[in-house]
Amino acid sequence: MSPDSPPPGSARSAAEVNEQIRALWLRAGGILSAQERMEYELLVIEWAAAMRGQVIEAA
Repeated sequence: MSPDSPPPGSARSAAEVNEQIRALWLRAGGILSAQERMEYELLVIEWAAAMRGQVIEAA
């Protein structure tokens, strides 16, 4: 992940992670390198976990 990313296990909101995903795609111009693809996959996993946390809070 990028140097400004928080360490794994930190709790960011789904909106924050989504914003980082959007920024990654914009920086990459829509075509991800192998390293960017890895970062993207980690961000999607983090986003999904944040979404699950929001659903649990709402229940």
